[in-house]
Amino acid sequence: MATRINKYLSEVGYCSRRIADRLIEEGKVTINGKVPEIGTKVEEGDKVEVKGQKIEKSTKPQNIYLAFNKPVGIVCTTDRKVEPDNVIDFINYPKRIFPIGRLDKPSEGLIFLTNDGDIVNKILRSRNNHEKEYIVSVNRLINRDFIQRMSNGVEILDTITKNCYVKKMGPKKFKIILTQGLNRQIRRMCESLGYRVISLKRIRIMNIKLDVPTGKYREFTKEEISELNELLENSTKTYE
Repeated sequence: MATRINKYLSEVGYCSRRIADRLIEEGKVTINGKVPEIGTKVEEGDKVEVKGQKIEKSTKPQNIYLAFNKPVGIVCTTDRKVEPDNVIDFINYPKRIFPIGRLDKPSEGLIFLTNDGDIVNKILRSRNNHEKEYIVSVNRLINRDFIQRMSNGVEILDTITKNCYVKKMGPKKFKIILTQGLNRQIRRMCESLGYRVISLKRIRIMNIKLDVPTGKYREFTKEEISELNELLENSTKTYE
């Protein structure tokens, strides 16, 4: 059965569909020696190559799921030429993996890495409402108005953020649980209300909690994978 090229690369664990689309646009993917368009389908017996490397479904690796405590200063990218301080070189894992989503360079905490491209969109799609929890410190005293406005939605990036859980943890510290993943969302929300983020740490994604030292990673347990799959059972993989 024919499969779209981005889905094919995702299913064999090479990369996510989004990254696959980018590789196709950059002309780094070929099907039978020809550069395809986005949406081109792979037929049985077609020869698929990425950067000259042959990619086959029969070579699909065992799924890898890592929970990594990203330090400040490390960039969540697989582009090792552009960013010398990238997460792939830092971890130096012996098999091909890529991060699910991002934490910006000044932020720290939990990020997933995997070779399972099929799971990425299920976790990241906003409409799937999967929780991500953060501890944030800001430069000014937090008041009730700040908590209420952060909870009820803030105008950033030409949209209003979704309602979320926000709890004061200290004079200048709060906890926030998001089901969205807008670019630099928490920092932009704070800036919109006249605050500046001093530190930002992600401590949970869905059922996986941050429990390893900074700069270290661990594999998901079988129980975590089973629970994660249950949480993702009704999640859509498609783009919004």
